[in-house]
Amino acid sequence: QVQLVESGGGLVQAGGSLRLSCAASGRTFSRYAMGWFRQAPGKEREFVAGISWNGGRTYYADSVKGRFTISRDNAKNTVYLQMNSLKPEDTAVYYCAADPSLMGTVVASRGREYDYWGQGTQVTVSS
Repeated sequence: QVQLVESGGGLVQAGGSLRLSCAASGRTFSRYAMGWFRQAPGKEREFVAGISWNGGRTYYADSVKGRFTISRDNAKNTVYLQMNSLKPEDTAVYYCAADPSLMGTVVASRGREYDYWGQGTQVTVSS
C-alpha cells in the first residue's frame, strides 16, 4: 500500500510558476512509475506528465510540453512537477499517482494503469 500526499498548489497569475510535490509513504517508491494528472471542473481527468522509476524516461501531454517538468527524488520518496508559464487553462485539481507495474520501467498515460492516487491539490491561474 502506498499513500500519496500532494502539496504546493495555490493561486498564481498567468505567466507565473508553481512547484507541486507529492510525498509517498512506503519503502518501494523507487519501484513505481509516477504520474501527474489533472481535472478541471466539468472536464475529464487528463494526463499531464509521467516519469519512470529512475527518472530516465519522462513523458508530457502536448499541452504542457516545454512549460512543465516532472522529476523525482527517490531518497526523499517525492515526485515534483515544476510548472512555468502557467495559463488560465492550467487551472485544475492536480493529482499524483503511482504505477507499480513492470517495476516502474514503463510510463503510462492512462489513469487506469495507476493503482494509487493522492487527494489532489488545487491550482488556480488567474488571467
